[in-house]
Amino acid sequence: MVQLQIFGQYLKQYMKARLAYRLDLIVKFITDLISQSFNLIFIVVVFGHTKQLGGWSQAEVIFIYGYFLLPWAIFGTFFNLWSFNDRYIIKGELDRVLTRPVHSLLQIIMESMTPESLIGVFTGLAVMGYGASQLDLYWAWYDPILLIVFTLGGVLVYGGIFIALTSISLYTDSKTDIQPIVFNVSNYGRYPVNIYNRIVQFVLTWLLPFAFVGFYPASYLLDRGDWRFYAYLTPLVGVVYFAIAVLLWNRGIRHYRGAGN
Repeated sequence: MVQLQIFGQYLKQYMKARLAYRLDLIVKFITDLISQSFNLIFIVVVFGHTKQLGGWSQAEVIFIYGYFLLPWAIFGTFFNLWSFNDRYIIKGELDRVLTRPVHSLLQIIMESMTPESLIGVFTGLAVMGYGASQLDLYWAWYDPILLIVFTLGGVLVYGGIFIALTSISLYTDSKTDIQPIVFNVSNYGRYPVNIYNRIVQFVLTWLLPFAFVGFYPASYLLDRGDWRFYAYLTPLVGVVYFAIAVLLWNRGIRHYRGAGN
């Protein structure tokens, strides 16, 4: 309950600051939409040269991409950790965080969140709706519930991977370029995993499981039974990776020596 109250206060202060510069907020919405539009255009261009991609139609790939946007938008809202090293390690703000009774990771999430990124959820639903309109899909009554569960599982996968990578900064003061590399790998999860070779499929499933963020859950919603087992694993994979990430974070905090050292 206390954490929710603190979260509400952080959110209130953030929105006050963002609404003071409304034009910046509008520009962010527009740039996000443009970026997502380019990805859709890329899919259309690819299917301009082929009718199927690894056995998947254009409408199915568009649906998968739309689903991918849901966990990505929520992750981008609450796990905006890209500047952690500069802000909290090099500039020493982590020392301030550690003097407070609330868990350090929760504080950093609340200080770095960008609620406007949630617009991506509506964009994703719109893209999914367009893809579904081109397909003959039947959803059972429980499929919307599974959609929410799968989405939250994907958010935990994303959060777990990038929290674990961020925790590396707690052991060293030097900058690391691992996050941008892994971010580029994450983009492979927005397309059918069977179009890649077996090594890439293994990496996207068991090492950096970004296939659970987009492809596997979306394939279930598309009623492609070949991947049903993997789709059901999505929440479990998310919980496991997130739990490991929190353990690594807590260990890194204990290892952290402070900005003055």
